[in-house]
Amino acid sequence: VIYGLKTGWVAALCVSNCLYCAIIMSEQNLPLVYVVDDDASVRSGLSILLQACGYRVRVFESGSHFFQIQPEDVVSCLLLDVNMPGLSGLEVQEMLNRRQSGIPVIFLTAYGDISMSVRAIKAGADDFLSKPVRKEDLLRAVNAAHQRSEQARAERITLDELRYRLGQLTERELEVFHQVVRGKLNKQIAFELGTSERTIKAHRSSVMEKMQAETLAELVLQATQLGVLNLSRNPV
Repeated sequence: VIYGLKTGWVAALCVSNCLYCAIIMSEQNLPLVYVVDDDASVRSGLSILLQACGYRVRVFESGSHFFQIQPEDVVSCLLLDVNMPGLSGLEVQEMLNRRQSGIPVIFLTAYGDISMSVRAIKAGADDFLSKPVRKEDLLRAVNAAHQRSEQARAERITLDELRYRLGQLTERELEVFHQVVRGKLNKQIAFELGTSERTIKAHRSSVMEKMQAETLAELVLQATQLGVLNLSRNPV
């Protein structure tokens, strides 16, 4: 079934089973799709389709209206038109990038071209779909975007928890933590900090307990995630 720009295409949905229906769950826990499109019929049609397939939907007639709300901290993605009055879809994407928003963006437009799609993908868009779009293609893109959102959200929650644990360390424990994850032995740390090896052992034990790390390898992984080792992330 091909779905176009007007709400008439929703009729086909009402008489068919959705191939991508979500497991029944409370509305609050449903994956969320933001829809930003200046065409009311498109907003209505997408809302009906996505809700019927197990998604929660919030619709906006413009980019400026979308930016007036506080994004929910849930698994979500953004279906975004390109050509709209006021902020264009590409400008909305640019603003999201400046705000370091992690929400996956899927462009859905009737007026796209190759250069536009290349620009959108280079700026981080998950997909660039043309209207009319097949239901299966749309839902496949939304599902992939939600999977990425779920992974990013889990990583962010983990990082927030690690930052909290790190904040529970005393100043001396933090010094020991930095030395331990760099492979220093207790006697080396004791010498550098001007204290006894026994004291360092006690601090090290406290660090492991507060960071909830069972092994040195796990502690080093946490340090890497926090950016302490300056490997792939910015320092905390």
